[in-house]
Amino acid sequence: MTTALLQRRRSARRLGSVSSAPVKPIGVLLVNVGSPDAPETAAVRRYLAEFLGDPAVVQAPRWLWLPLLHGVILPLRGPKSAELYKRVWTKEGSPLVAISLAQGRALQAELGAAYKVEVAMRYGSPTIASALERLSKAGCGELLLVPMFPQYSGTTSGTVVDEVRRQRAARGESEPRVVSAFHDDPEYIAALADGVRLLVDDQVDHYVFSFHGIPLRYVQAGDPYREHCERTANLLAKELGLARERWTQVYQSRFGREEWLRPYALEAIPEIARQHKRVVVVCPAFTTDCLETLDEVRRELGHVFHSAGGERWTFVPCLNDDPAWIRALGNLVRRRRFATVRV
Repeated sequence: MTTALLQRRRSARRLGSVSSAPVKPIGVLLVNVGSPDAPETAAVRRYLAEFLGDPAVVQAPRWLWLPLLHGVILPLRGPKSAELYKRVWTKEGSPLVAISLAQGRALQAELGAAYKVEVAMRYGSPTIASALERLSKAGCGELLLVPMFPQYSGTTSGTVVDEVRRQRAARGESEPRVVSAFHDDPEYIAALADGVRLLVDDQVDHYVFSFHGIPLRYVQAGDPYREHCERTANLLAKELGLARERWTQVYQSRFGREEWLRPYALEAIPEIARQHKRVVVVCPAFTTDCLETLDEVRRELGHVFHSAGGERWTFVPCLNDDPAWIRALGNLVRRRRFATVRV
């Protein structure tokens, strides 16, 4: 055997030993809002206490808000909300949690063994703490955090990022890289449009893009949510080839008496029904079907539409674990992984 051949074999063995060294997987944490553990009053009250008790969600003096929340709102809203959750509850449990877990499994398959995907809820279970512990046990060093909200708001993505950072710091772990908003991501927009095309025929008079609302003063204080929603709506309409008069953007889920973003869905839908008999409704702010989409939009707003004279209310399901969306999500993660700026 020649000296040159021996050297090549020795070099190959050295390279092989380096490549076989264990490589830490990259942690990926998908976080959505959350859900009660059961469609029962006690469970719903626990969930709402955590959710509505977050200062990022209800920005009011604690001394005023917390007694009102625990003394008035939870006793009244708990039983009513429990009945609403019963309407959408499935054999797998909460639709939001079940679909989120399915998204996590699909994303894991998309990304492969170099990544470890976990799912958590900002409020309720599975908790952020439990997900971080599982990622730690899997040997993950770096973490990519994906708040599952396309349009950034301090009430959603902001509070998720703050809580994960707080818990990571308490564990002595580094700050995560964050996919903070993807409201104008071309693949996200394309996946939304594909979902519409699957259900829509030529017999459509009008389209409604319904976004979750937030108080107007949050936007006036600098929250970019309204700007992001308007950008998404315009890009989706462009992708679908819709002229401006063929679609309307609305905001749903208003809570309390305070002024929220307008137009309010409950006010806009009756007028739309009087002018357009066959309407398609899309919920671009939700990546996962939940109480707000399945009951409030599909059922309640559908009832408002039909009561005002509308004939066909076509609800487009959220992206959920649609393969095109999972590919888009995987690409968002990969791009953030190799971005030069950490946050």
